[in-house]
Amino acid sequence: MNRTNKVLLIYTGGTIGMGCNPLTGALEPLDFNHLVDNVPEFAQIHTEVDTYQFVPAIDSSNISPSQWAQIVSIVAKNYEQYDGFVILHGTDTMAYTASALSFMFENLTKPVILTGSQLPIGQLRTDGKENLMTSLELASAHHSDGTPIVPEVCIYFNGHLLRGNRSTKQNADEFNAFDSFNYPHLCEAGVNFTFKEHNILRPDFSRPMIPHTDLDSNVIIFSLFPGMEENLVRHVLEAPELRGIVMRSFGSGNAPQSPWLTKLLKEASQRGVVIVNISQCISGQVEMSRYDTGYHLKDAGIISGFDSTAEAAVTKLMYLQAAYSDPKTIREYMHRSIAGEITIPRTE
Repeated sequence: MNRTNKVLLIYTGGTIGMGCNPLTGALEPLDFNHLVDNVPEFAQIHTEVDTYQFVPAIDSSNISPSQWAQIVSIVAKNYEQYDGFVILHGTDTMAYTASALSFMFENLTKPVILTGSQLPIGQLRTDGKENLMTSLELASAHHSDGTPIVPEVCIYFNGHLLRGNRSTKQNADEFNAFDSFNYPHLCEAGVNFTFKEHNILRPDFSRPMIPHTDLDSNVIIFSLFPGMEENLVRHVLEAPELRGIVMRSFGSGNAPQSPWLTKLLKEASQRGVVIVNISQCISGQVEMSRYDTGYHLKDAGIISGFDSTAEAAVTKLMYLQAAYSDPKTIREYMHRSIAGEITIPRTE
């Protein structure tokens, strides 16, 4: 591959670029130059770094599919000019953005690494400097033939490089904010980088990357809990715009055997709503055939989400719903690993 020895740093917003408002004491986004001024280590990076700033900066709680499309367009426009891309992003929805981007970049052949921090980069004990500098190094890391070592959408945080669509924010207060509970890390960044190459996706470097910017957001995440009221659930499941449901069930994919719930789910499935069953547990996968309380869901037309995170399942549905109108096709693709987001059991 032709290398440019350049990385594009895209600042969308987030704590890493925040400063303290002297009047209110609240954190608010500062000009991107503030970020660069606070990191003299930029001068020691072996690759050239160009920057792109979202104006105004986005609080990640306000991120939306239109901004995901904007990020995809920025990367696609600059794809040939850079060896990799680092996206600075707030932590609250970083796993959603990383999951969405993994589907929107078809045959991604370069690193797209999301990072941020729990403390603003100007503060004394910030984790932002290490996260940023290491992400830039990882985005430019390559094999002797010029191909990048990590050509996928990742999250880098606190010494760990994770597959983006396997990641979940696990802690709001500690520096170890993210983990991928159902997939091993791609790299451990200690004194040296320890890449786990057998865990990393290998795209077809002879084919181009194809960007996709359309998403269909007519989907909900629906968590089961003891004591659900039929009338409230009916209003949700009978919404005419609804095309997809990520249903967070108990344990290995179980649900209460309430006749009314089974009936509503079956009716929704029969009219073309794609219902994907994932576990409320942070680790493990759905096996609807294990218990009778899961088997009756399968009978109602609900499909397994295997070991998918909620973030990956909902953004995958958005992506597929924009690409296909036929529910049968969407169900088929939900049972395939598009970007390494699920592990398909051999028995399936």
